[in-house]
Amino acid sequence: MIEKDPMKPADSATFAFCRVAAGADLPPSAPRVIDIALLDLYFEYPNLGHDSLIHILAEIERELRPLLKQTGLSLRVISFEVRKRGMLPEPPGGRFGIYIGTGGPGHIDPRQNDGKAPWCQEVQEDGAWESPAQRLFAAILADPQAAMIGICHSFGVLCNWLKVARPTLRGPDKGGKSTGIQQNHLTDEGCQHPWFGRFLGALAEGRRCSVTDSRLFDLIPDGSPLPPGMTVIANEVAPDGARGDALTMLELARDGSGVMPRFFAVNHHPEVFDVALQRQLVEERVAEGHVTNDWREERRRNINHLDDPVVNRRIRLTSRMTLVDPLRFHIFRQVRRRAESLGKSFPLHEDQVLTSPTLG
Repeated sequence: MIEKDPMKPADSATFAFCRVAAGADLPPSAPRVIDIALLDLYFEYPNLGHDSLIHILAEIERELRPLLKQTGLSLRVISFEVRKRGMLPEPPGGRFGIYIGTGGPGHIDPRQNDGKAPWCQEVQEDGAWESPAQRLFAAILADPQAAMIGICHSFGVLCNWLKVARPTLRGPDKGGKSTGIQQNHLTDEGCQHPWFGRFLGALAEGRRCSVTDSRLFDLIPDGSPLPPGMTVIANEVAPDGARGDALTMLELARDGSGVMPRFFAVNHHPEVFDVALQRQLVEERVAEGHVTNDWREERRRNINHLDDPVVNRRIRLTSRMTLVDPLRFHIFRQVRRRAESLGKSFPLHEDQVLTSPTLG
């Protein structure tokens, strides 16, 4: 049975959400429904990220709603419980063209999560999902029409799969867990990138962006060359203010237009920027009774930082740069292509995202 979650944006004629915890939950595909696959790696751990992503996708749908109604199309977000239930979407080429991977608790290597070690955050898993997920990632990477964005834990899973960086628990020398508002440092390649480079004038010191962090593990490159077509976009900023060794943004593949990332991952939380929404989600988690006081207070502290208008503007800029506009670009493209395949004219082109601002 497909359960509607009351905490998600309400279903409408042009937007729907469903959750897949078992094979029978997956709704049938439909020619007029553009399905977006959300890979939930949270292992049912209390979080703000999953629902924040649903709300971002609902906002993009609202932007498209007049045209969706005009063409008889709709968007549907299908959330797959990956780590606890082993649910994964089918590879691209059929119903899915856009994939989003969430954050999550515990060690990046699922075999390290025994439910007892201090880093596992009470997660105990066997990792049976990992190999099928890696086959899915490989299919997305190989398909020039498919797109994916990975966030935080998904970033680590992708780096581990590619063997481009090793997960390393943050020790006392780095202040332990990275939480709250932190800084990322764009690499030279990131500054020269045709998408990320256009934001340089708005970034601190010309190449530093503010990010919302909540991570126990750094991803440390071993110095080996990246696979062809991949680009390191950013590193952490170390406690002493210098560029750090941890990898924080990675482009795995670029869109055929040569501008927008097609497969991209970040080790921060670009979905967390809307203060009112974050406070609402925290109170919902508290009301459910499944969070500790430490969990609640850490997130309230982080949200309070976003009340500062300067901080909020910088965080929104990073969210636009690393998540929202790339999603808009790829969703606009999927909708346009679907409309045209059905013989409908669609006056909005995804390239308009490259010049039109969003989020203010």
